[in-house]
Amino acid sequence: MSEAVDLLIVGAGPAGMAAALEARAGGLSALVLDENRAAGGQVWRAAEANAAGGGSLGADYAAGAAMAEALRKSEVPTRFGATVWAIEPEGRVYYTVDGTAQSVEAGRVLLATGALERPLPIPGWTLPGVMTVGAAQILLKTAGLRPEGRVWIAGQGPLVRLFAVQALAAGGSLAGILDLAPPASSVLGIGDLPALAGASDLVAKGVRWGRTITAAGVRWHPARSIRAEAGDDGRLARVRFQDGRGERAEDADLLLLHDGVIPNTQITRALGLRHVFDAGQRSWRPVLDAMGRSSLPLVLVAGDGGFILGAEGALITGRLAAIAAAADLGKLDAETAGRRTRPLLKRLSVHRKFRTVLDKLYPARAPVLDDSATVCRCEEVTAGEVRAAAGLGCLGLNQMKSFTRCGMGPCQGRMCASTAAELLAEARGVRLPEIEPYRGRFPTKPLTLGELAALEDA
Repeated sequence: MSEAVDLLIVGAGPAGMAAALEARAGGLSALVLDENRAAGGQVWRAAEANAAGGGSLGADYAAGAAMAEALRKSEVPTRFGATVWAIEPEGRVYYTVDGTAQSVEAGRVLLATGALERPLPIPGWTLPGVMTVGAAQILLKTAGLRPEGRVWIAGQGPLVRLFAVQALAAGGSLAGILDLAPPASSVLGIGDLPALAGASDLVAKGVRWGRTITAAGVRWHPARSIRAEAGDDGRLARVRFQDGRGERAEDADLLLLHDGVIPNTQITRALGLRHVFDAGQRSWRPVLDAMGRSSLPLVLVAGDGGFILGAEGALITGRLAAIAAAADLGKLDAETAGRRTRPLLKRLSVHRKFRTVLDKLYPARAPVLDDSATVCRCEEVTAGEVRAAAGLGCLGLNQMKSFTRCGMGPCQGRMCASTAAELLAEARGVRLPEIEPYRGRFPTKPLTLGELAALEDA
């Protein structure tokens, strides 16, 4: 089946939902594609289902349920379980639903694919019993699985606090948090006060989360290094860390790791969009104008896939991108577009300034790994193999595939790219931006010959 729409939106998280509703208000025909079975993205995953079941994951999560309901009740077509695997620069998008490949022609394509959780590859991170905070949050939201027993969270970033609060509200238990972030007093200065004052509501939210965690009796340890250790059965048994009192070890049934999030650039790379290195995030992101327009005329990007700003920032960028699409397609005059845009840009500026503060509070760090530590979990490539490849003349991540197969597994480098780049830069003695990132290729997801054969115009 092939069809045509004004705006094709990839992703039904905050940015995608906001864009869809704004597009409808602007007179655009739109179609939303999402791999999940319901709207919400990661931050609002299964929000409607949880709200219907009397969920207690917080007011922000309830707002996500309201947004998903608004999208469901709108006249914007949505297709869930839809995997987008190729996009042509001229606007044709290919995707698969229930094993059947389809295509759609779009006047504009909006990528709202969100973020990836940055790996925190500590020694022992591949042990059974160690997983990411993001994965634990998915289990909490979709299956109601609460953390129980001797559960430790290690790492840094707002999601550490948010998940802890959500897990406690759902009846879960936490033994403690190992905080890798530096003391706020050591990284913030007077120059950061305007950004904090402008985002006082966001600051207050973080303070409330911290108080809730403390009130629940969860131990909070500033930590400099963390190691997961196995017991006789080969599973996680304890977590070892260094704090102000020296090295300590605590029994653990589950260890949840988190080191912030970075833009998901898999599709933007495959499209060949211009990217820029973000020093605050130590990662790459697409080059966008204030409205989300990319270096390709037909492609826009909104949400954390373009710049890490969180749920509210994603809502704003989604609306801005839809307004830009309507204006570019002649469905919205310049005066009306400007009137709708100005307050959104003003609020977006607040989020961008606050992001600079968060990057100081939770600075991305280069991994500290011995040669035996696993870097690429799909292909079981170690840090030692990455360093050895650098010694043999490997210059970038794409060459690294030939040297080691790092990045060639099912995740296509989504889990190992940032770590491998850091190790390669260290081994070569160059700055991180000098390491060539992975070049994405379509199809970006596994595709069968049967799916291809189903295309009417193949």
